[in-house]
Amino acid sequence: MNLTLNINGTDHSVEFSDGELLLDVLRRLGLTSVREGCGVGACGSCTVLIDGHSVSSCLTLASRCENTEIQTSEGLGSSDLVVRAFIDAGALQCGYCIPGFVMMTTELLAENHHPDKQAISDHLEGNICRCGTYPEIMNAVLAAISERDK
Repeated sequence: MNLTLNINGTDHSVEFSDGELLLDVLRRLGLTSVREGCGVGACGSCTVLIDGHSVSSCLTLASRCENTEIQTSEGLGSSDLVVRAFIDAGALQCGYCIPGFVMMTTELLAENHHPDKQAISDHLEGNICRCGTYPEIMNAVLAAISERDK
């Protein structure tokens, strides 16, 4: 089967099998920020935004993504406010989970311009960092809010 997916603002014609997951299609296209951590939508490592809303790409059928806008952290770029805040705050250790946290933070800040710490924690709750960089992640989100408000 053939499908056209809009990923990070670019249309991609993709051959896929019936039942293939978005995660697998994105990885096949070379998007390495989208990672399988658990395979059941519980860790957040595979988070992407579809039409601005977070989804677990490990649970999403690729066939359901036609005529949507898919955004991965590669599409944000290194000058993005959230990406920059995570880098500056040292909010990573192994880095495996960070793209998912970046996408969730991007979604949060689009929906809530001034979230407090509890709102941030609640929104990021479904993402797991096995290295335990949660304090740095919180600092990164707060820094992104502060920088955006300047």
